[in-house]
Amino acid sequence: MEEAEALARALDKPMGALGLVFLFVVLGQNVAKPPLADWLAVVGWVLWAVFVGELVLRAYVAQDQRRFWRRNWWQVVFLAVPFLRVARAASLLRFVRFGGVLSSAVRGTRSAGRLLTGRVAWAAVVTGVVVLASSQLLLIMEVFDSYADALHAAALATMTGEPFGADDPASRLIEVLLAAYSVAVFATLAGALGAYFLQRPQERGEQA
Repeated sequence: MEEAEALARALDKPMGALGLVFLFVVLGQNVAKPPLADWLAVVGWVLWAVFVGELVLRAYVAQDQRRFWRRNWWQVVFLAVPFLRVARAASLLRFVRFGGVLSSAVRGTRSAGRLLTGRVAWAAVVTGVVVLASSQLLLIMEVFDSYADALHAAALATMTGEPFGADDPASRLIEVLLAAYSVAVFATLAGALGAYFLQRPQERGEQA
């Protein structure tokens, strides 16, 4: 048991890095064409198997099983989503793609938290994840005809709160969420930068 616990702790940062890689693999599958899309699918399944193994290991070393599954239920959903790809209904396929992007984005943000300790660096990485994920969602919902347009609109909405100009309820909901995110994140960044520049020059020199 002690060896398993040590292994679980040692895997923390490597699994965080793989979480970010998986995010880009999932996002790449939605815009890539064969044969690249096929290779990305293979890589995605390999990473999926690695995540299953990690979850089983962490469940094995967890002392409180009820608490563990209460905190990690989302991972079960994340791992179950790929099996829904066998569905033939177009509406369900769109839902699966939507869920795949969201679950990989959640894992990507948690992975960033594992790897980064600085608030500014973490906010920057999470902002990139939000832009990429929201642009994929806009493309899946066919709000834009090209991924370049979707990425441009998502980036502006995330940084400035600028609306897409779409009429459907789902797009408007994403607009509101991105506007709220832009306010919260840039307020955090402004606070962190303000705290840094308000420090005495000697203190800044010691931290450098």
